[in-house]
Amino acid sequence: MIRLAIVDDQALVREGLALILGAQPDIEVVAMLPDGPALLDLTRSSAEPADVILLDLYLPGLDGVQVLRQLRSRPAAPAARVLMLTTIGRATDIQRALAAGADGFVLKDATGEELAAAIRGVHAGVTALSSSVTQALWPQRRPDAAAATDGTAGRRLESPAARLATLTAREREILDLLGQGLANQEIARALHLAERTVKTHVSSVLAKLGVSSRTQAALLLRDVPD
Repeated sequence: MIRLAIVDDQALVREGLALILGAQPDIEVVAMLPDGPALLDLTRSSAEPADVILLDLYLPGLDGVQVLRQLRSRPAAPAARVLMLTTIGRATDIQRALAAGADGFVLKDATGEELAAAIRGVHAGVTALSSSVTQALWPQRRPDAAAATDGTAGRRLESPAARLATLTAREREILDLLGQGLANQEIARALHLAERTVKTHVSSVLAKLGVSSRTQAALLLRDVPD
């Protein structure tokens, strides 16, 4: 059973999410909270912490990213997965959340099944990015827009080789190991990194490649000749 905490400043949203997600056979809603300080207090005091936190990005006072940074900075913080939630998928906000250590990012227009699938994904250690979030991070350029620049820039930008070229050397190492089917913990051991650091790199790799899963990233890597 996945223990889920929902953090959103709108009571109607909290209650609606709890009703939908709590109906899933493998998800138990253990907390509904209105803001970041309430979540921080809960994670300090709870003897049975949530496995996954569904955290609204735009909270009053401390926003979701600031709350997430505080959670991740605690030396003895519980290993809860954090799935960010918002109505707007601006690329800069998504990147901030992923850089802060978010395990995934979904929009509030997702269906109940999509939200449940994202919760299961992050609980299993997989970065969850909904298709609309991926689109915000890596928008597909229209052919006429590409032609309005240099005629081929749009196609170069969208090619697998061009996307791979945006990765840092460390991110390329991470991607190569993803292509071998390694999990985050195995990658961390292989590269002598903290697992949380690996998760941040994986999130960045997926964002830069414009894909929503590790499998898609591995397939993209396979499509590019050495």
